[in-house]
Amino acid sequence: MSGKDIRLKQLFKHSQHIFVLPMDHGITVGPMQGIEDIRKVSRQVSGKVDALLVHKGMVNQIADCLAPEGCNLIIHLSASTSLAPDPNKKELVTSVEHAMKMGASAVSVHVNLGAPSEADMLRDLGRTAELCESWGIPLMAMMYVRDGSSQSEYDSAKIKHAARAAEELGADIVKVNYSGAVDTFSEVVKSVRIPVVIAGGPKASSDFECLNMINDCMKAGAMGVAIGRNIFQHQNPDILSGAIRNILDNKLSEAEIKELAAKCSSTGN
Repeated sequence: MSGKDIRLKQLFKHSQHIFVLPMDHGITVGPMQGIEDIRKVSRQVSGKVDALLVHKGMVNQIADCLAPEGCNLIIHLSASTSLAPDPNKKELVTSVEHAMKMGASAVSVHVNLGAPSEADMLRDLGRTAELCESWGIPLMAMMYVRDGSSQSEYDSAKIKHAARAAEELGADIVKVNYSGAVDTFSEVVKSVRIPVVIAGGPKASSDFECLNMINDCMKAGAMGVAIGRNIFQHQNPDILSGAIRNILDNKLSEAEIKELAAKCSSTGN
């Protein structure tokens, strides 16, 4: 068993479905509500999520949650800010080697397909994949379609293309938007042989909407979730993350999903 295999097994330690909490939003949009104090939310979800995803400068703030019985660490390697002339152009801001020195179990890279800088981002993804192979560390590719049309972001054919591009360039896990329907997302999952996880996207209008989307994605064959804002901007991140863990580990009916959602919404009100 290779080092990469060992780390992938650790990432999927709870079940065959991985649960990642991304908190890399601070570079992009600043200290948004919910991640002003990432230490607090990290402690609330510890034991439920499999991995916390952050930029290198935030690792010390979540160090007490990073343990075999707690959360794995994924360091995000690329970034841009909403203040930039081209916010969709992601640049590598640290290295695979540095991430490993900091104790990362995996690394991630963001690519926006259809953006003017697509070629540069694909080059960075491909080169990063080679380094990850050399060091034996898993790579998660965050693949989005950003061609100027908001509809493209949820177009199943384009999402399928994005997932395949990640696999072709050597990613071990691919994170994509949910297409909005079980049948179309099932086609996305079938288009690759690497685990597909869904992005959480904007804050959901209700807990049931969020949980039901996750449940539908599991039905479509997704291998997990990478959900940020819907958790860290929730009034009870611990309750919601526990509900998500339940969905990932068990086959639940719509009635059970509604019951979980009601508990998330009522607790603390």
